Order: sequence, then C-alpha cells, then structure tokens
Amino acid sequence: MSILVVGSVAFDSIETPAGRAERCLGGAATHFSLAASYFTDVRIIAVVGEDFTEENEAVLKRRGIDTRGIEHAPGKSFFWSGAYGSNLNEAQTRATELNVFESFSPKIPAPYQDSEFLFLANIDPVLQADVRGKMPNVRMVCGDTMNYWINGHADNLAKVLPGLDALLINDTEAKMLGKDTNLVRAARNVLEMGPRTLIVKHGEYGASAFFSEKSFSSQENHVAIPFRAPAMPLAEVVDPTGAGDSFAGGFFGYIASQPDLTPAVFKKALFYGGVMGSFAVERFGTERLAQLDPKEIEERFETLRQLSHLD
Repeated sequence: MSILVVGSVAFDSIETPAGRAERCLGGAATHFSLAASYFTDVRIIAVVGEDFTEENEAVLKRRGIDTRGIEHAPGKSFFWSGAYGSNLNEAQTRATELNVFESFSPKIPAPYQDSEFLFLANIDPVLQADVRGKMPNVRMVCGDTMNYWINGHADNLAKVLPGLDALLINDTEAKMLGKDTNLVRAARNVLEMGPRTLIVKHGEYGASAFFSEKSFSSQENHVAIPFRAPAMPLAEVVDPTGAGDSFAGGFFGYIASQPDLTPAVFKKALFYGGVMGSFAVERFGTERLAQLDPKEIEERFETLRQLSHLD
C-alpha cells in the first residue's frame, strides 16, 4: 500500500532550551514521510532549490521513500527559522523564506497515479483541492491545514474539507475552524463542513478523534463517541518542530498498512501517531526519525498501551 504525500521539504534553523541547530532538514512532507516509512511505502511530491543536496535526498531514500516527485528548481529551498522558550508548544518565528516553494505547483508523476492513500500536508488549499481532484480513486485521503489558511482562505479551504476522510489539526486550529471555544462543539461544527473524521492534536497531551456517521463507510459506526489517545511522557524534549507531521505520518502510515479501516485500527493508529511524534522531538530536525529501529517503535507502543490500560 503506497501513501502519496504532497507538501514542503525545507531547511529549518531552530533554537530551543536544549540548544540550537542551523539549517537542519525539515518540512511537513519530510517529517510525515520519514514517520510513515516505518509502516508502508511512501511517495513524496515537493519542490526544492539548488541548496538541496544529494545527501539531503539520501536521508529520504535510505528509508525507501520514493523521491521521484521532488522537483528541483532554480533558487533556494523553503527556509524557516524559529525559537522556543519555556513553553515548547509555541514557536516564535524569526524568518520565513518561501523561495521556490512560493511558486510550487504539484505535478503528479505517472507512476504515482496508482497510489492508494493520499496525504495533503499543510499547503495552500487551492493546491490541495487540485491534487485531490487529480487522484479520485484513492482509498483514503487525509489532510492538514493551519491558522493562516483558516483565517485568510476560508472559502478555498471549504472546498477541500468535503473530500477528506480525516482532517488532522491541533486544538487551537479546531476551535478556530469550528468557531467555538469548546472543543466538542467546535469538532461537531468542523465535521458538518465535510470531513468524515476529525483528529485533534494536543501536543504533549495526546490526540483526540471525533467521528461522524461517515467515519467507517464499510460498516456501522460503532465509535460514535470521541476517542482520546495519550502522549508519551518524555523527560526531555529537544525540538518540537515537526512533531505534528510525524504524528500524522505514524497515524496514516499504520492505517495504510492494514487491510481494512475499522474502529480498532483507527484507535491503534492514534497510538502509533503518538509514538512517532514522541521520537521526532528527541533530536533536532529529522535526525531521530531517520535512525529508528522498528523494535523501538513497538517497544514504545507497548509502553504507551500499558500507560493507558487498566487490564
């Protein structure tokens, strides 16, 4: 089963209480791809500049990620610089340079047309809608967005939401999109906009799933009430950048590895999302995700399961 992800491949300069890293490999599609690659085959569509080297691309290739969809354009790659203080849930942006990403127009290579799963990372909803329209036969589509698109491009975003099987956003974005300060009411409002399921990321506090009657098309929806998965308690967080995208990669990667989407699979996917997000924050950039042993993933999943079960 192959997941096609469309999003950003970038360089990040990050400062946290744990230290500083200059121009480390980042971007939503990068974190997602690396996390998902431990569960299933991944194909990536993105654009990079002349500063993106063969060694940078090798980080993805060593995980078996298909990089034929990465376009190499004249100029520099997308660059972001930010800093985190004592509150690691909030980043202070110091610089955002779109560079070649500013004119990004996703092109789907012919060999990618048979992809069974599609993830629309945080990009312009116009581009998300275009890619979704070109991939009408995928089994499942998940998408991400952010406050910039919610506040300034609501009409375009509204065209994307009905085509999503799951929308993955954080709790602040969910309340913003659902226009309610109460998360449960906001989630109901978001589901009325069209996505079958809403996944709300709570950072260090885990993630919640809100279901509609359309969440499981192959059977009666037995999970009408929301489901909450915990996060992995960590003694130290080095770099939270990309944690949400890594969560999405673990979540969707696990789903793509299973023959059917059932309530049980969906719940387990939330746990694997939390596992991959917890690994991502242990090093700067993608360093930890790129060097995982699959045994570590299963061990941490079991720890998370034991933390949240009474039996």
